[in-house]
Amino acid sequence: MTTITHCFGLKRNAYYKHKNRADKRLNLEQQIIDIVRKRRKSLPREGVRKLTKSLDKEFVNANIKVGRDTLFNILRKHQMLTLRRKTSAKTTNSYHRFYKYNNIIKDIEITRPNQVWASDITYIRTVKGFCYLALITDMYSRKIVGYDLSDSLELKGCVRAINKAIYQAKNIKGLIHHSDRGIQYCSNVYTQILKRKKINISMTEENHCYENAMAERVNGILKDEFYLDQTFDNVSHAKRAAKNAINLYNEIRLHLSLDYKTPNMVYKLSA
Repeated sequence: MTTITHCFGLKRNAYYKHKNRADKRLNLEQQIIDIVRKRRKSLPREGVRKLTKSLDKEFVNANIKVGRDTLFNILRKHQMLTLRRKTSAKTTNSYHRFYKYNNIIKDIEITRPNQVWASDITYIRTVKGFCYLALITDMYSRKIVGYDLSDSLELKGCVRAINKAIYQAKNIKGLIHHSDRGIQYCSNVYTQILKRKKINISMTEENHCYENAMAERVNGILKDEFYLDQTFDNVSHAKRAAKNAINLYNEIRLHLSLDYKTPNMVYKLSA
């Protein structure tokens, strides 16, 4: 050891101090990685900014001080940064004979749960082809209040989703249902359900998908962060995965737009 330290112009004490600091840094990194991996068992693609907030208590309990930049650098070093895949498939057919409603939520301020529900359909891959996830999201709390996964784009999946949402809601007085102009949402069967419950109907304008941006965003979160972008063995497998993903999304995932609260927390506190 004396020879090595002599060659690099180091004293033995300086060498050991440097080695101790390096060892402590590696041990600290390993502690942080272990904490992140535990969290990622539930939310496998949670990003650095969310992790910094959601793991704050765990870091404090472990007597670890770590900021966002430090966490980012550690995750990058260990190849644990999340990667997003962009995929697309057409789920909307707006060329049909049914009446298309106007967009009535353009300029309204959303101030409470069950004021506006946004509906959309996204595809899920299976070995034998696509199945389709119909989602209904409360625009105030971001909570998914109704959903259904079926093996076709027929109306039944959307009907089951809206019926589930209506069934669980305590108060839907003044509720607006917002969607694209797809044939499922414009159909007489679907709009009659809304009218019977005195739910107002709102739709995006032609070729203006950004008017349903929140629903699109929820679709992306479920695929990007909860692995619903993978190919499942069959519809049953996809249904189990979708149920688990939606439960984690509602109950565990923190939202920046909700001041780092979960959708279910905001929905319950405000409903």
